[in-house]
Amino acid sequence: MEFKDRVLKCIDCGAEFVFTAGEQVFFQDKQFKNDPKHCKQCKAKRARGSQRVRPETRTTCSECGAETTVPFKPTQGRPVLCRSCFQKKGNPAQTQQPASAQD
Repeated sequence: MEFKDRVLKCIDCGAEFVFTAGEQVFFQDKQFKNDPKHCKQCKAKRARGSQRVRPETRTTCSECGAETTVPFKPTQGRPVLCRSCFQKKGNPAQTQQPASAQD
């Protein structure tokens, strides 16, 4: 497949930028399906200031009943834990001993 430079439009600033043949080869090698949507300047700006603000949701802990905030929207039927209850529970994968250590 022969690639030729193409002019695309940035969805952030509206400026036109060139999607070079070399970049297209790279995208094909990486099996990317979509063309780039941001010019280099906007991409760099997003990378520098990409401190995404997470939505904080106020809710009640399922264990102790304390009011807490969590960085996600709780789904129906799933328990939500405050920080201290979450740390008390720990990670089940970390608390289990490997099979060789149980001998």
